Amino acid sequence: MKKGLLHHVEMNVSNLQATVDFWGWLLNELGYDRFQSWEKGQSWRLNDTYIVFVQVEGRFRDVPYHRSRVGLNHLAFHTESREQVNELTDKLKQKGVSILYEEKHPYAGGSDHYAVYFEDPDCIKVEIVAP
Repeated sequence: MKKGLLHHVEMNVSNLQATVDFWGWLLNELGYDRFQSWEKGQSWRLNDTYIVFVQVEGRFRDVPYHRSRVGLNHLAFHTESREQVNELTDKLKQKGVSILYEEKHPYAGGSDHYAVYFEDPDCIKVEIVAP
């Protein structure tokens, strides 16, 4: 039964190419496959859930996203293990992505919450958490 499961998340982004470059490898690492692609958008799917990124229209770019405003705060993804969190952390650093709360990493969410936190090109916070 699918009742209540998340169907998809769609986010408007300021630079679709930068977003695709950033999210493409990460979503592939998490088991997602490219799903749909069109001039102003790209999606990835894992089972019955998909994530969509759409190029925002120019007239809506004047107020940039900020997770502390009303709206989405962050996206959190499960991994298979703490080792995968560590591997993804290393890859993020190799790509020049800043790790949030690095002084508390990998326990920034608490002593029983093993995760890495970072931001995408539009400063959307992403959390990758081990079981």
